[in-house]
Amino acid sequence: MIAQRSLGRSLKRSFGTGSVPERAIAAAAKYWQLYAMLTLPLAFVILFNYCVYPNLRIAFMNYRPAKGWASDWVGMGTFAKVFKDKDFFRAFRNTLVFNVADVILQFPAPIILALMINELRAKAFKRVSQTILYLPHFLSSVIVASVAYTLFRPETGLVNVALMNAGFIAKGIPFLTEKWHWVITYLTINIWQQIGWGSIIYLAAMMGIDPTLYEAATVDGAGRFKRLRHVTLPGIRPTIVMLLIMRMGQLLGSGFERLNAFGNVNVREFQYQLSIYVYEKGLGPAGDFSRSAAVGLFQTLVGLVMVLLSDRAAKLLGEDGLV
Repeated sequence: MIAQRSLGRSLKRSFGTGSVPERAIAAAAKYWQLYAMLTLPLAFVILFNYCVYPNLRIAFMNYRPAKGWASDWVGMGTFAKVFKDKDFFRAFRNTLVFNVADVILQFPAPIILALMINELRAKAFKRVSQTILYLPHFLSSVIVASVAYTLFRPETGLVNVALMNAGFIAKGIPFLTEKWHWVITYLTINIWQQIGWGSIIYLAAMMGIDPTLYEAATVDGAGRFKRLRHVTLPGIRPTIVMLLIMRMGQLLGSGFERLNAFGNVNVREFQYQLSIYVYEKGLGPAGDFSRSAAVGLFQTLVGLVMVLLSDRAAKLLGEDGLV
């Protein structure tokens, strides 16, 4: 009721008197171009996010393409097979550990970068810096991995050659061919690639902070760091909480393209995550589509539970939450 009254007041200010549906129709008629632009992404979401729900029954069948929906119904048998598989738990462990490390290391990085960019006063330098920082996001993981393997070769890579010439190391470091070095390099490259793009939302949130708050803080004698602490950070806190809740929903997510591009036999112990497991045991030569559907459904349910728990925790701490 509150939302309806608020919508009614907003439409009334814009389109005069009349019932809420009438004013809504008037708004749609006036801004039909915007609604037309919304049609394609809305259809995309409905087609690929909602129309696929009936196909989830594959996870409860011994699905065979030749039989189609006439395949044998096995109930929870596919899940039992997955949970008894040692490879699944190895992939589950690696995915969970990498995503927790990603939250700890990568999530704060765009916030820090956005705060730094926001403090820049030279507009031209600010625009150029933002553009340079955004560009890595648009590079394919295959391209990034190819460049990384070239730069980080133990003997001939530019990074190792520069470090050896400077006297910091005696021999080349196997950044991408030894599992522990691979972990650090993999996470660092991921931060580099996503940090600029992730800062966009926080910069947009900072644009919405009332400038009078900064003026009042300056009058009260607050320096740059105090304004950052007492004005900027509280101003973007709802955005930080919302994105953190959404990020918790991806706690079991793993990108196949990136893992496959950076993988090799020397780092398989850590590179083997759920997306690799799904491909090799489900979508690949094995052709066990029921197994891949079961793992995907499991990941989705865990993500949903994590979002709800994170939202509840945020509300208990006094934040608005997401749901």
